[in-house]
This record gives sequence, C-alpha cells and structure tokens, in this order.
Amino acid sequence: MSVDNSGKAADPLAGAELPSNINAMSETLEDYTLRFAPRSYRKWGPAVVATSALGGIAYLADFAIGANIGIANGTGNALWGILIFAVVIVLTGYPLAYYAARYNIDLDLITRGSGFGYYGSVLTNVIFASFTFIFFALEGSIMAQGLKLGLHIPLWLGYLISSVMVIPLVIYGMKTLATLQVWTTPLWLVMMVLPFLYLVIKHPDAIGDFLAFSGGTDAQGGHGVSFAGTMLAAGVCLSLIAQIAEQIDYLRFMPPKTPENSRRWWTAVITAGPGWVFFGAIKQIVGLFLAVYLIMNFADEAGVANEPVQQFLAVYEEFMPHWLAMTLAVILVVISQIKINVTNAYSGSLAWTNSFTRVTKTYPGRLFFVFFNVAIALVLMEANMFSFLNNILNFYANIAIAWIVVVASDIAINKYLLKISPKVPEFRRGMLYNFNPVGFISVILAGGLSILIYFHAFGDAIQPYSPLFALILGLVLPPIIALATKGKYYLRRTDDGIDLPMFDEHGNPADDKLMCCVTGIEFERPDMLMSAKPGPNGEKQYISSLALSCDKTGEHVLPAQK
Repeated sequence: MSVDNSGKAADPLAGAELPSNINAMSETLEDYTLRFAPRSYRKWGPAVVATSALGGIAYLADFAIGANIGIANGTGNALWGILIFAVVIVLTGYPLAYYAARYNIDLDLITRGSGFGYYGSVLTNVIFASFTFIFFALEGSIMAQGLKLGLHIPLWLGYLISSVMVIPLVIYGMKTLATLQVWTTPLWLVMMVLPFLYLVIKHPDAIGDFLAFSGGTDAQGGHGVSFAGTMLAAGVCLSLIAQIAEQIDYLRFMPPKTPENSRRWWTAVITAGPGWVFFGAIKQIVGLFLAVYLIMNFADEAGVANEPVQQFLAVYEEFMPHWLAMTLAVILVVISQIKINVTNAYSGSLAWTNSFTRVTKTYPGRLFFVFFNVAIALVLMEANMFSFLNNILNFYANIAIAWIVVVASDIAINKYLLKISPKVPEFRRGMLYNFNPVGFISVILAGGLSILIYFHAFGDAIQPYSPLFALILGLVLPPIIALATKGKYYLRRTDDGIDLPMFDEHGNPADDKLMCCVTGIEFERPDMLMSAKPGPNGEKQYISSLALSCDKTGEHVLPAQK
C-alpha cells in the first residue's frame, strides 16, 4: 500500500540539505547509509547474505594475531586466550546479530536505541570507524609484505597499491560486494585449507612441537601457562570484537523471517553473526601453528614467522616448486586482502558518514568517506604499524569491548530481563533523546578505566587484566544506570504520528510506503514518521529518517511527549 497525503512532494528541499544530483541520491538510497534497509531492496536469500558476510572474514590478520600472541605468551596461554575470545564474541554477538537481521538496521542504529540516544552513538561510530581503518592498515601491510616478497615491490609502494585497488570495488556498494564475496570464497578456502592439511599429514610431529611451544623466536622460550599470560593473549584477540559490526553491515540485508524460511534464516544469522568467531579462532590457531613450524624448522625465517605470506610460502614449498609456491602465496594474500578491505572501506565509510551527517546535518556522500578512511589506513601503514601490532590491538580492545558489551548488555538485560529499555529498537531523530546516560556513560567509564589500567595507572599487577575490567564494567553498568534513571531517557516520544502498523503478521518490518515531503521519494513505513510541519492545506505530512537527519532548521522534528 502506498500513502501520499499531499498528492505530490511539498517543498522538495525545505529544511533539509540533501544530495543535489541524481547519482548522489541513488548512492544514498542503495547503501542505506543512515537508515533502515527496506524490504524492496533485500532480494538476497539467507544463504547469499551469510556467504557474503563470512566472505569478509577471509582476512589474514588472524594468522598474524595468532602468531604474535603465541610467540609473546606461548601456545598454552594463546589457546586459552583464544577460547576466552570466542566465548565473549558468541555471547555478545548473538543479540546484536539478531537485532540487525530481524529489524534490518546496522549497529549504529541499534546502538542509538540501546542506551546511547540520537547523538550519543556518534561516539561508538568513531570507535567502529577506528576499527575499520586499523584492520584495513593491518591487511594492507600483509599484502604489501607479499608484494615485496614475490614481486620485489617496495613496502611503501605496496601500501599504496593495497589501498587504492579496493576503492573501485567499494564504490558500487552491497550488490558488488555480495558478488565479489560469493565468487571468491571457494577459491580462498581451497588455497588456505588444503596446504595446511598437507602439512599436518606429512609432519605430524609438528603438532607436538606446537603444543609444547612456550614462546619466543627460538626453541627455548620460557612462558608457562598463567592467568596474566592468558589475558594478555585474550586482549589482543578481543580487539576483533568490533568485527560483529561489519558482519551486521551484511546481515541487515536479510530477507523477512517467515515460517517457511525460519530454519534457513536462523542458520544464516547465527553462522554469519556470532559464528564468524569459530572461523576466526581456527585461523588464529593455524597462524600460531605455522609460526611455530617456521621457528622450529627454519632458523633464518624465525624473525618473520608472524607474517602470513611467509607462513604459506613455507607450506606451499613442501609440495611444489619455489616459483609456483611464491605465486600462490602472493595470490592468496591479494585475494584475502581484497575480500576484507572492501568490507573495511565500505563499513568505515558508513560509520563516518553516519557521524558526520548527524553532527553537521550535511550529507557529503558516502564515497567521500571511502577515500577518507582509506587515507587514514595508508598513514598507519606507512608508519609501519605491523611492527607494534600487539600494542595497538591491546589498546584498542579496551574501548571496543566496552562498546559491544554495553550494547549487548542493554539488549539482553535491560530489554529482555529488566524490561526497562524498549524491546523494539528506535533510531529515528525526534523519537530519541539526544543523549542517554545508560550507554553513553557506561562506555566512557568502562572504556576509560580499562585504558587507564592498560597504561599502568593502577600498577603493573593488574595491567594485563584491562580487557577483563572493560568487559565486567560494560556488562554491569547499563542495568545499574538504567535502574537509577528509571529508563526515562530511552524514548522522547512513543507515537510517531503514523497510523499504519510498524510490523507485518510475522513480526517483520512492514513494507507499506509513504511519501517523504522533503525528498518527494517513497520510503517504507519503519523509516518514516510524521513531520511537525503540516502541508499547504494543513494536512499531515511524512518525512523519512534520511531527510530528518539533514533537517538543519528542526522544523520537521516532532515535539517531545509529556
């Protein structure tokens, strides 16, 4: 059903600054940068969405992370740290993935209504954007290492190549990314899995060396299993906790959940949502296994045992000529880098655009922030971030854990257990308060305190446990603050002025359409609300969340309900 109360769009640019050319508007509508992803666009089946989402975790950073934490802390501590990492990701990732797939919104929109408010979630957008350029730089560094090893390209030029090559792919948004991920994933799996299986079968004694490895770049080592060592390893791994936001950038395009597709829908959501961590954990373990193999068997290569291209080159050379091994190792690195960095660049551009538009009420176009995000990553690469990788990831993990755990806590505890937070997520301007202390203060306290602990502000003894403090505080602060404030800062309004139902008979967001009085374009019901400005004849007008985000005058924003 389509509803247009005014018969035509009234005053197309009144009170809102929107893209003035068709291409910009088309890009805005296709990628749904600032808003709900409508049913009319979500034409992919659950399996395609899941495969696309999982294609984005083809990164080789896990191999480097696994190698680094094992070399620094020993296999025992690394394995326990990876286990803690996996458990935390599953428990926090499930509610976020479900909300994204069920309500077709990204993590920024989920965060707004889960304790942060309309402007409060700008803080978490910056946290997420930081994740995308940190890991873009990490993957770009790995690719540059491969180009240097295989083609003798200088690192600085390799960094530039790895940055620029993904931009054309990101420009075309979700449709291109889905095609890329689906077609490249089988090749990536074959190139990664088969050589590892060959190594295990041919050198079974390598398993014993791996399990006995106690750390260091020689066979001596000296790290025993300890809680401090385990938490140091877990802290590095948990820097990946924000990966769920990138998974959600795909999961928001899930089709409606119906009785007919329920099993496939749930399988896709769980596998591509929190389930990504099982693939990530396996890659980290394999990365450490390959690093130990290099340390034990190739003394000259011990110093580069944490570089994925060196790891796979050593394995490939077990059963093929050097020239072919080198070629395949470089190809694997390039494919992996492209698969993840198109996602990093895409998700980062969404995060920056969300933040910029909300603060300035101006939409410069998502593509502007594609270049911006890639430029920051390039600076990190040229600064040789790979050489101090553990320090960067340990630091970042504290604030990332605080954000994700706070949102998960609000959903699981405040929405479902205490029933203080509204169960249906709200993201539209005017319906929310600008700031909600529940999530906003929780992240600042949990993240800030854990960062102080990481920098030894409270002594050396508890420094390794900074991620644990971020996790515990992120879990308990939201319900405490929500109870203290009686949940009164969640909703500024409960009535959006539209009489049409928000959901269909199966609980999916409805697909009824309304005309936006600012843009003259029809949007689906969950993306709309009544404008505070009546039409020329005093009739009701409706406005999209996109147009309302750019409303500088505020004349379309509905007043707060008493």
